[in-house]
Amino acid sequence: MAGTLALYAWLVMMALWFVLPILWAVISSFKPRGDIFSYPPKLLPATTTLENYGNLLDGNPFWHWYAMSIIVGLLSTVVSVAVCALAGFGFAKYRFRGKNVLFDVVFSSLAIPLAVIVVPLFILMVKMGLTNPYFALIVPWVAPAFGIFMMRQFIGQAIPDELMEAARLDGCSEFMIFWRVVVPLVRPALGAMAVWSFISAYNSFLWPLIIVNSPNNYTLPLGLNTLFATQNRAYDLVLAGSVLATIPTIVVFVALRRQLIDGLTAGAVKS
Repeated sequence: MAGTLALYAWLVMMALWFVLPILWAVISSFKPRGDIFSYPPKLLPATTTLENYGNLLDGNPFWHWYAMSIIVGLLSTVVSVAVCALAGFGFAKYRFRGKNVLFDVVFSSLAIPLAVIVVPLFILMVKMGLTNPYFALIVPWVAPAFGIFMMRQFIGQAIPDELMEAARLDGCSEFMIFWRVVVPLVRPALGAMAVWSFISAYNSFLWPLIIVNSPNNYTLPLGLNTLFATQNRAYDLVLAGSVLATIPTIVVFVALRRQLIDGLTAGAVKS
């Protein structure tokens, strides 16, 4: 009993640790700028105002940044999930020369920090004339090593070879086996991959900062950083923008939460 109470107390403390900053940001987005850093700090605002949201949307291309981030996030998610699922299927269920070496190369790329490759990647994109923001923000990251590894592990455990052989005997092509047999059985992994891909693309800052050179093509993180840098550290506007920026990620999480939980807990319980 004591152990259970201690566990619940610890879980509540951890939940508060993560929820309080979010709650503070939401409440502070309705405070005047002068009250955000008042001392002693007050959780509830003395004066509630919507001016922060009005000033954010008036004179700033916020909705353009918003749309850019959502489009890039959705396209990146769709392409990344498709590529990683196909690659994971190939690594898990097919034998070909150099398979293990190729997978080791893919997996070892997880050890390379992003900061190491951004400059060579930028030079490559410029030399090839591929700096269109929609192409440059999406294509270089459509085959993340983590996603390929996760799909390979999940497909290898969830899809028996006998099922694939039965599908071949029924006349299915290899792609039809993937589409009609594999995809329905690995939906939890696809959901988890989709949530991870969307959040990674939606919140990306370093690569868009390097590759995007026009304010009209800024993503939301770049736009909020611009507000902070050019408008005298406009914490009130940035907080309002940050609150609005969380809506798509919450929607994606709520829509795919079941698949995410199933995908993350797959294999945790032995049947």
